[in-house]
Amino acid sequence: MKVSKLAANLIGSEIVKIGNEVNDLKAKGAEIANLTIGDLNSNIYPIPLKLKEEIQKAYQNNLTNYPPANGLLSLRTEVSKDLKKRWDLDYSPNDILITAGSRPLIYAVYKTIVDEGDKVVYPIPSWNNNHYAYLTSADAVEVKTTTENNFLPTADDLRPHLKGAVLLSLCSPLNPTGTMFTKEQLSEICELILEENKNRGEDEKPLYLMYDQIYSNLTFGAEHVNPVSLFPEMKEYTIYIDGISKCLAATGVRVGWGFGPSHIIDKMKALLTHVGAWAPKPEQEATAKYYQNPDEVNAFVNEFKGRLEASLKVLHKGIQDLKEKGLSVDSIQPMGALYLTIKLDYIGKTKPDGSTIETSSDLVFYLINDAGVALVPFSAFGEAKSEPWFRASVGGLDIKEIEAMLPKLEKALNNLK
Repeated sequence: MKVSKLAANLIGSEIVKIGNEVNDLKAKGAEIANLTIGDLNSNIYPIPLKLKEEIQKAYQNNLTNYPPANGLLSLRTEVSKDLKKRWDLDYSPNDILITAGSRPLIYAVYKTIVDEGDKVVYPIPSWNNNHYAYLTSADAVEVKTTTENNFLPTADDLRPHLKGAVLLSLCSPLNPTGTMFTKEQLSEICELILEENKNRGEDEKPLYLMYDQIYSNLTFGAEHVNPVSLFPEMKEYTIYIDGISKCLAATGVRVGWGFGPSHIIDKMKALLTHVGAWAPKPEQEATAKYYQNPDEVNAFVNEFKGRLEASLKVLHKGIQDLKEKGLSVDSIQPMGALYLTIKLDYIGKTKPDGSTIETSSDLVFYLINDAGVALVPFSAFGEAKSEPWFRASVGGLDIKEIEAMLPKLEKALNNLK
């Protein structure tokens, strides 16, 4: 049966494929240390109690009809206050758009800015930009990054590609690596964007920056930096992606927000009225109430990220211990988010059954079956399947589970020849 060309050529998520394999094995009784999902085990990391109570109260008060298309004014007002207090960013409630998590915002940014054939630039590895570029029929320019720069693009990396581009997509702390831009790195990129826009004619689209900072509150000793705080003139070119999904362990609560230039946010709002991607009204009401007490928000975030950092440190140390034992592994010091970047240099090795690990995906499924350890290869984030780098998310496990899986990983890697 015929379907649209878009549907026929849409590539499924490799993360979902791996997740399905893990779930099938777990259903059969297998014990799998699932480090794949950018999610949180809500029994280990529940949402704030006060937020949960406010959600329940909102449902009891029958706040179950449609919310305003751009989000409840009470929530947009609290977000505006938080942006000012947290990052010294001045955005009015009218320049803030509430949606069901961050995905509708990212999609709306692409659809609002990008016409068919327009150039979009993004680094690899990065999360889902390849799919959003496909959905908008963009001319996607993927900029390969290096381990030396923590898999973050530099101004020198981006400079050859920005002429004529309409959108640059960046994320910090970065999914999948958990690494972050320094002030100097981001400043140099902002200067490139400003210079490029200065050279454009009035009839040309500007080069916009989509800056995904959904993990901005989950940082470990490093300072989160953002474009407009560094260069106020970036305000007319920058659209931010943010929300509570990660910082409040509220991935399933589905409250995200974007903010940026009025003319972009207004068009995103209009687009999403036809998609219906609103955050549920009770969750919006509850989030607004919760954010009325910023000290309580900060206390939760600090305790939560402290636990994530502790888990990441255990995993990082475990990988470094394996490296000292002579295994072909490495990891990058975690800086933020829930992720550790791990190198497992075993592509080309032979499994105990005599078959060869030909790709990073082969290694993933070998480790699932032989070690009970599930990781995501960087090929799921745009890298080649020959790259030996993997994302490990600690959100689904406690520290004891992480410690217990390390000897299993060691044994399975030692069985490769």
